[in-house]
Amino acid sequence: MNEHSAKPVAARLNVSSGSPHEPIVGFSRAVRVGNVVAVAGTTAGSSGKPVAIGDPAAQTRAILETIEKALADAGASLKDVIRTRIYLVDIAHWEAVGRVHGEFFSDIRPANSTLEVSCFVNPDWLVEIEADAVIPSPGG
Repeated sequence: MNEHSAKPVAARLNVSSGSPHEPIVGFSRAVRVGNVVAVAGTTAGSSGKPVAIGDPAAQTRAILETIEKALADAGASLKDVIRTRIYLVDIAHWEAVGRVHGEFFSDIRPANSTLEVSCFVNPDWLVEIEADAVIPSPGG
């Protein structure tokens, strides 16, 4: 095809978490285009209500369970994850958070970045995680 030829566009699937903030802010929990799935920054809680306040490991577990569900809703799984990004309000939590990340991804071992940020929208959130996945093509 030359540069002026039409290229087929992969269908887009937006996966909602049901958060009332999604239409206001203009985001989806996850988006799948073709065999690529991007999961938005995910915190521990629903509808802005944090869970496991003060416990970064428990928040991480809740976040990764939410990400796992979003991936499933998009037709993917944790084994398809190729990259995660972990944001912490206190970098001293990296080891506790990393251990839980390892429970979910020890065999998968996606590329990862772990960063400290100054704050989240809710001060009770200690961790936020994003994930990118690529679903293998049939047969290969």
